[in-house]
Amino acid sequence: MSLLLKPVPASHGPRWIVDAFRLYARRPLAFTALFTIFLFAALLVALVPLLGGLVQMMSLPMLSLGFMVASQSALLDGPVHPRQFIEPLRGDAARRRSLLTLCAIYGVAALIILLVADAVSGHAWERLQQLMAKGEMDQVQIDALLSEPGVGLGLVLGTVLVALLSVPFWHAPALVHWGGQGVAQALFSSTLAVWRCRGAFFTYSLAWVGVMLGFGTLAALVLALLGVPQMAGLLGVPAGLVFSAVFYISLLFTFNDSFGGAAAAAAEPPANIRP
Repeated sequence: MSLLLKPVPASHGPRWIVDAFRLYARRPLAFTALFTIFLFAALLVALVPLLGGLVQMMSLPMLSLGFMVASQSALLDGPVHPRQFIEPLRGDAARRRSLLTLCAIYGVAALIILLVADAVSGHAWERLQQLMAKGEMDQVQIDALLSEPGVGLGLVLGTVLVALLSVPFWHAPALVHWGGQGVAQALFSSTLAVWRCRGAFFTYSLAWVGVMLGFGTLAALVLALLGVPQMAGLLGVPAGLVFSAVFYISLLFTFNDSFGGAAAAAAEPPANIRP
C-alpha cells in the first residue's frame, strides 16, 4: 500500500496540540526525562571546539524522529526511553544512510542560517554568546547589544529562514524511517504535505502562540497574587521542558493526519507518496 497524502482541515491544527498534551499526560516523567537527556547531551556536544555546534544542529532531525518513535510507542501503551533516539539507525543500511544524510544537510543549512543572521546583526549574537560564556552579562549589556542596528533584522531574517528550512524537514525523517523513502523524495514529500495542509499548520502555529501567551499571563497573575512575581524565572525552566516535550510529541500527530499513521506506514513495504 502506498503512503497516502491526505488533506487535513484547518481545524485539525489545534487538535494536534490537544492530542499531544493528552499523550504527554500518560507518561509525563518519561517524556520530560527524554527531552532533558537530549538537551543535556546537546549541551555537552556544544562544548567540543569547532565541530560541536555543527553536530548539535545535525542532531535535531534525530530529536524529532526519536520523539515520534517514543510517542508512537506510548500510543500503543509501550515504553518511552532514550534508546528510541537511536532506534531508527538500527534499521537497514539504506534508511540509516538517508537519515544521516538528512542530519548532515540540516546541520550545514542551519549553521549557514545562523552565520548569515549573525552577520546581518553585526555579529551581535556572537558577542552575546561570548559575554554569556564569560559570565559577565547584566541587563545593561543585554539592552545595549539588542539596541544595535541590524539586530532586529538579523533576528527576523534568521526566524524566517529557519521556518523555511523546517518545511522540507518536518516529515522527512519519519518518511525515511517509516516510509523507506530516499533523501530527495522525503524532502519533497514533506514540503508537499506541509503545503497541502497549510491551513492546519497555520492554526497549529496560532494555537501554540495562544498556549504560550495564555500560560505566561496566567502564571504572572497567579505569582502576583501570591506576592512572589520573582518566581517567574524559576517557573520558566520546568514549563519550557514540558512545552518542548509536548511540541515534539505533536509532530507524530501531524504525520499521522498527513500520511495515514506511522503504524500503517511501517506495516507496508516502502512505496511512493500517492496524492
